[in-house]
Amino acid sequence: MPTVSVKWQKEIFPAVEIDTSQPPLVFKCQLYGLTGVPPERQKIMVKGGLLKDDADWDALGVKEGQRLMMMGTADEIVKAPEKKPVFVEDLPDEELVASVGHTAGLFNLGNTCYMNSTIQCLHSVPELKSALQKYTYSGRSNDLDPSSHLLTVAARDLFGELDRSVRPVAPTQFWMVLRKKYPQFGQQHNGLFMQQDAEECWTQLIYTLSQSLKSLDSRDNDEAVKQLFGIELVSKIQCAESGEETLETETVFSLKCHISQEVNHLHDGLKHGLKSDLEKVSPALGRTAVYLKESRINSLPRYLTIQFVRFFWKRESNQKAKILRKVNYPLELDIFDFCSDELREKLKEPRQILRDQESAKFGLKSKEKQMDEMDKNAGTSSTEGLDTNGSSSDSTAAERKQAMGTDKIPQLTGIYDLVAVLTHKGRSADSGHYVAWVKQDNGKWVEFDDDNPIPQREEDITKLSGGGDWHMAYICMYKARTLIHP
Repeated sequence: MPTVSVKWQKEIFPAVEIDTSQPPLVFKCQLYGLTGVPPERQKIMVKGGLLKDDADWDALGVKEGQRLMMMGTADEIVKAPEKKPVFVEDLPDEELVASVGHTAGLFNLGNTCYMNSTIQCLHSVPELKSALQKYTYSGRSNDLDPSSHLLTVAARDLFGELDRSVRPVAPTQFWMVLRKKYPQFGQQHNGLFMQQDAEECWTQLIYTLSQSLKSLDSRDNDEAVKQLFGIELVSKIQCAESGEETLETETVFSLKCHISQEVNHLHDGLKHGLKSDLEKVSPALGRTAVYLKESRINSLPRYLTIQFVRFFWKRESNQKAKILRKVNYPLELDIFDFCSDELREKLKEPRQILRDQESAKFGLKSKEKQMDEMDKNAGTSSTEGLDTNGSSSDSTAAERKQAMGTDKIPQLTGIYDLVAVLTHKGRSADSGHYVAWVKQDNGKWVEFDDDNPIPQREEDITKLSGGGDWHMAYICMYKARTLIHP
């Protein structure tokens, strides 16, 4: 094998061996390793012209020690990255949360799944987290007991810890304060903490936060929890015997879906829940009488909580028994039919704007444009409501925006989207297992089974409707679909 030297630009590579049993392309690959010039860019001067990839070495007559000239541009040298690659497991917790797409699970501290599932559902409400971050005990000693303050601080700290981590969190401090504030959650049997009712935990926590997150300024009637979860009901209470009729107004933090043989859907259960019989003394009759109480929603919250009344006290077994009946619930809930006449009137404008916006997304015509075209097709000559360009739909939209106001306060529409489901698996409220199913900011659903977050498909969420021993919805939380006008 002859040995040659190769000159390329200002460099000389001495003692380059040529294996004449191989085609010149192999020699070019050798030079690529030395110079970084790819074979297809190499121009090597030999006897008779340029060296071809398939030339015959014998015909070229290359001699020992001969110097060959090569021209060509080398590939750009790949620079080392300015930042070293960071593996997912090495990311800081805050960046890891964003990368994973969901926050941390909660360790079960001993039959605390009822508490964990409640926390995960409420933790998904950003406005509640914001209110907790602003919380201060300063000046509150006269109207807020210390245990409520401690529970509020524990909730704030736990929510913050969940936001900063994807690794399971131990809610030890929160659980300790919860038991101190509400001793029933500290009940034990044979030295072990007993399972509790998640709805009771949810109700007590919301009530405490409704007291602690009130504004100190009497001029600022900013009650965060009431605005987020409060439902104002106006009820007509009527006695069929005496004809007495009264109106009552109250604020509740959830609606009840009563379950019976006639209830197959959430709407059916809500109708039952807003109508009930009660016994009280009738001033007109001078004795106890039966009254019919019919309620309507007079003010809507940003987040609508609905409890499925699945448990009742069973005397034979001396425990809360469970109604396993399947009750379907939707991903989108329209609450308009359950509203008072006054509230319905307020909702009409934003609901129509919402319909028009959604119709526009699918390329459909708004109600006004349809009416406008019908008028034109009928040959109407009326120009009432038209601007100088003859466009009635634009003026109608402008009138609507003016009627809605010019501020940026979100306008409720009475339409809600499902964002969280708390389920129960088992036959009794005081046993079995509770799990939270929460919709994330990216639109995907995650099942929080204590310390184990599991991604889920949206189509599987509505299958938690009951009818067997599988997980079934116990509490549903819906978020209001709102309009914001600049």
